[in-house]
Amino acid sequence: MRILIVDDNQELASAIQIMLEDEGYEIKLAKDGQDGYWAYLEFKPELVLTDIHMPGENGLELMGHIRTHNPMVRTIYMSGDLYNFLSPIEEEKKRYPVSYLEKPFSKVELIGLVSGLAA
Repeated sequence: MRILIVDDNQELASAIQIMLEDEGYEIKLAKDGQDGYWAYLEFKPELVLTDIHMPGENGLELMGHIRTHNPMVRTIYMSGDLYNFLSPIEEEKKRYPVSYLEKPFSKVELIGLVSGLAA
């Protein structure tokens, strides 16, 4: 499965990349919402793992643009401040395959959530 990781924290994105590649996933990284959108168009991942807080376009806005191409792309939102975004995420979950991880999260949480969405 192809996974796009979008996060302005490149150290975290690289750590997630290593964890997921160790599980056999094909990974592409993007540094922000704009980069993530172009990476999505080029890479066409089945899952987008995106930070919510990023400079410029946030993760929710990014997914709005991506969903114009593929409404049912699986999505995992990441944030250290999920509380402020739970309402729009819960609304999105009613229509799309969406989940979330609160930072910091463990490798076990990450792999469990990704493998559940990959099934």
